[in-house]
Amino acid sequence: MPVIVVTDSSARLSPDELAARNIRQVPLHVLVDDQDLRDGIDEVPYDIHDRPKVSTAGAAPAELADAYRQALADSGGDGVVAVHLSAALSSTYSSAVAAAREFGPAVRVVNSRSAAMGVGFVARLAADAAASGADLDTVEAQARSATERTHAFIVVHTLENLRRSGRIGVAASWLGTALALKPLLTLDVDGRLVLDQRIRTVGKAHAAMIERVVALIGDNRARVAVHHVDNHDAADAIGATLTDRLPQLESLDVRDMGPVLAVHVGAGAVGVALQILE
Repeated sequence: MPVIVVTDSSARLSPDELAARNIRQVPLHVLVDDQDLRDGIDEVPYDIHDRPKVSTAGAAPAELADAYRQALADSGGDGVVAVHLSAALSSTYSSAVAAAREFGPAVRVVNSRSAAMGVGFVARLAADAAASGADLDTVEAQARSATERTHAFIVVHTLENLRRSGRIGVAASWLGTALALKPLLTLDVDGRLVLDQRIRTVGKAHAAMIERVVALIGDNRARVAVHHVDNHDAADAIGATLTDRLPQLESLDVRDMGPVLAVHVGAGAVGVALQILE
């Protein structure tokens, strides 16, 4: 049996993609009105990002252990590679490491150091390697190599959601609000959300994000996903520009950012995740 890949719902993989590659998914959680809603399983209000008293939680160790146990059994003991949301953004990775201890070296946990399809791209590549018959060490190595070729950027309309959730400091939030900045943010090599450029308008921030993506990809083949929170028109426009400027792209999809990330980045946010191919 092939090695099986497990990821979490931050990866934004569709049910068809999960099924086609036999990727197992563990839900992240949205906590609202005393309810614990499981991303990808329970119905989450469409305006969850606009609600003032909402929080999120990573996958619990017990949930992860259950998923790993079933995946390991289904692999016939060949092993599991778990690819999860950046450790700098969520407790999911640390919970995954704790859960994996039960299974020893048969379960390998990879910190994607990314978010959204930045996670999904790594999981998909690992699953493709597994489907080709690669052994556990090789699938893990493929996933870790893919993290180094995966990048993500985001433009937010407001820093309030990030400030409220503690993903950026109070001072940075105040600066952005006071000066009406629309910063271009990126995930650094450690998977931390950091400032890439200070920009005055959303339009210029989107243009700067396009330039950063084009420069990173260059003449290489790549996969791209444009994510958004209730801002499909802007995401479509960015996707069209990238398709025109990067004709060698293997794929480009426009996808929502999902409720968990939406809670943290707020309405109007648009981001780009990319993976450069070898």
